[in-house]
Amino acid sequence: MKKTLLAIAAAAASATVFAQTAAEPAYTLSYNVGVVSDYRFRGISQSRLKPALQGGIDFAHASGFYLGFWGSTIRILEDIPGGKGPVELDFYGGYKGKVNDDFSYDVGLLRYQYPRENFATTPNTTELYAAGTWKMLTVKYSHSLGKETFGVPNSRGSGYLEAAAAFDLGEGFSLTPHVGRQYFKDNGYASYTDYSLALGKDLGNGFSLSAAVVGTNADKVFYASGANGKFLGKTGVVLGAKYSF
Repeated sequence: MKKTLLAIAAAAASATVFAQTAAEPAYTLSYNVGVVSDYRFRGISQSRLKPALQGGIDFAHASGFYLGFWGSTIRILEDIPGGKGPVELDFYGGYKGKVNDDFSYDVGLLRYQYPRENFATTPNTTELYAAGTWKMLTVKYSHSLGKETFGVPNSRGSGYLEAAAAFDLGEGFSLTPHVGRQYFKDNGYASYTDYSLALGKDLGNGFSLSAAVVGTNADKVFYASGANGKFLGKTGVVLGAKYSF
């Protein structure tokens, strides 16, 4: 997520004229809006393999603490007979720090909220996460804290382990391979592995494009659309465009 600096300018004043020096900003506040051809979350389509609108706000303090909000249109809940829930809203906060120039870390809490959802087993989920980045490689683990995880019953203690690498190809291009394992405790039929390979292009002035191949080995019956029976974890190409400011 790109951040826009809300700079707090400071100048040293004395009897002698000195060049003014900008101070380190106390915080950054950034916004992003975008569209994707298919909203995939951990490899599973949340938008019935159709486009979705997305956007978010991020606040980051110079100390390393941060807060954020992100949302997307979805179809996966309303496709279930009698189901409701047209959007996903994510609220998160945490702390990012550095050990040295090569290693950094990130710990936080994330709440996935689905307004108007009306299911006996709620899809609303809270996860505690921790990530470590060494040079271009990042490994992250997210642990579910509730009784249910994304609507899977009696799945307390479930988790998601993932690894990704970020390669700078030059000229604004980047390549990001990713693999993850979603584990649902005591619900092996719902567990699966997902993978992706994403190509990004920074166009400058806050605009960026992306193209990714995404897929899973998820159960084709459990992860079938409630609207048309299509497998929501099939391998496919996802295109995206985003503006950050």
